Amino acid sequence: MRWSSTFIPTLKEDPADAEVISHKLLVRAGMIRQVSRGIYNYLPLALKAIRKIEAIVRQEMDRAGAQELLLPIVSPAELWQESGRWDVYGKELFRLKDRHERDFSLGPTHEEVITDLVRKVVRSYRELPINLYQIQIKLRDEVRPRFGLMRGREFIMKDAYSFHTDMEDCRREYEKMFDTYKKIFTRCGLKFRPVEAETGAIGGSLSHEFQVLASSGEDALVSCNSCDYAANVMKAEVRPQDAADRDPAQVSPSLKKVATPEKKTVQEVADFLGIPAEKFIKTLVYKIDGSEFVAVLVRGDHELNELKLQAALNCREAVLADETQVQQAAGVPTGSLGPIGLKLRLIADQAIQGIRGAVAGANVRDAHYVEVDQKRDFTPSLTADLRLASAGDLCPRCGRGTLETHRGIEVGQIFYLGKKYSEAMGATYLDAEGRERPIEMGCYGIGITRLLAAAIEQNHDANGIVWPLSIAPVQVLLLPINYKDKAIREACDRLYENLLQCGVEALLDDRDERPGVKFKDADLIGIPLRVTIGAKALERGCVELRRRREGTTEEVPVEEAHKKIYSLIKTALAPGERQ
Repeated sequence: MRWSSTFIPTLKEDPADAEVISHKLLVRAGMIRQVSRGIYNYLPLALKAIRKIEAIVRQEMDRAGAQELLLPIVSPAELWQESGRWDVYGKELFRLKDRHERDFSLGPTHEEVITDLVRKVVRSYRELPINLYQIQIKLRDEVRPRFGLMRGREFIMKDAYSFHTDMEDCRREYEKMFDTYKKIFTRCGLKFRPVEAETGAIGGSLSHEFQVLASSGEDALVSCNSCDYAANVMKAEVRPQDAADRDPAQVSPSLKKVATPEKKTVQEVADFLGIPAEKFIKTLVYKIDGSEFVAVLVRGDHELNELKLQAALNCREAVLADETQVQQAAGVPTGSLGPIGLKLRLIADQAIQGIRGAVAGANVRDAHYVEVDQKRDFTPSLTADLRLASAGDLCPRCGRGTLETHRGIEVGQIFYLGKKYSEAMGATYLDAEGRERPIEMGCYGIGITRLLAAAIEQNHDANGIVWPLSIAPVQVLLLPINYKDKAIREACDRLYENLLQCGVEALLDDRDERPGVKFKDADLIGIPLRVTIGAKALERGCVELRRRREGTTEEVPVEEAHKKIYSLIKTALAPGERQ
């Protein structure tokens, strides 16, 4: 590749609408351009990196025994209605009608389409197991597309679906995909962590996310500092408080009502009374599935996890009530809500169970109760783990370590689906005795274009991108100080041809630009190795070889440079990783 004939429209300034570093650098490095919010053109350098990622994914999926196919982007509404997701998926599902007014969707994922295919083809247990995958464009009408490729409306995804005779075999494949994903993200040169996760709109009973660790990540993660437990904070379990912390023989002081004028929030009342937030009972009113209002109780220093609340109540939707709804449902202003005497069903986090000496709203404006004793003063109809885990919590698994927090970018997720789709859509097989049984399923996704952005979020510096070698658009950038100079041009062209003959991917910056512009662009696009060809070094028979990540430079004999570069790349890329 020669820069002068390659489409690389770099920019000096950050785009005004970019919020995260990957969005800024991808635009500035001439790799993407926006068409509409959440929809992008992928320019040549970005596409080369995407193809590198896809190649790694294909190699590892094929090694794991999966088979590639290609499914349509457009699917009929009937399939989604069979699974029940036509209504459940919500507004994120792009919907359209054909000329005959028949409903279709643009695929955000392909569980329905692949299940329909398999149910029409597979008849016997002898045809299972099977794992089918594709790499294809997906479309989701995100309510708020943002952060460039991190949350788009159109993106490239690898999605795989496996089909099995029983749970044991499906779990075996789940573990195989877990290991395959670790190999993929390791080969992409990323620091990542698998964490337990919610299944969301995909469904199923078991899921792990693969999170690229980055301070800019949207997702909050927790991990134990003593064992290997790690989870998305929305999934993380909270260890129940030891019952020994609450002495049943202790007698609680009498309940007292105190005035708290104009104090509404936990922190305001805590400061006014001089009582720490962990001694408070926070009462929140939620509307469940659009009908029933319930009061949810969490400790004053804790945050409610709405996904846990939905799971505990086995509901599809739990929405925090606004002030008007609270007044209508409970007859109490929001700043004075409390569980004592409240005429709503009480749903309590496990930290509320047995709490004593607590503070709670008195259900009267500008008043709170102190010395609240849960067992004496109110009885929840349901107690469960409802709160978000936080740093310092005891590990729910080993009980020895404490939880630490991280930020992450989800680049992949695997699901054990079980019979969720096969039972709904009638995907069955005949077992050895001729009995018809529903197929067990798993699914496994990787966001290809999101991984591209995540790699930059984790690998950049003040000057630009720092590509991992395995997914860099090209491996080497040749930078002649003055390409018009005959000696420099001949040395540069000779090295370029030698590199190509060795199978090394090279980009030659043959532009008629000042050296300063070339060096800035070189750092911006972030190619792992840069060779500078200048008159002074050539007089010594050398060129300068710079490693972008390490920031080190060494002189290399010009006639040996291609061998040195080939050796560096061969050593850096483990067997099986070379493109």
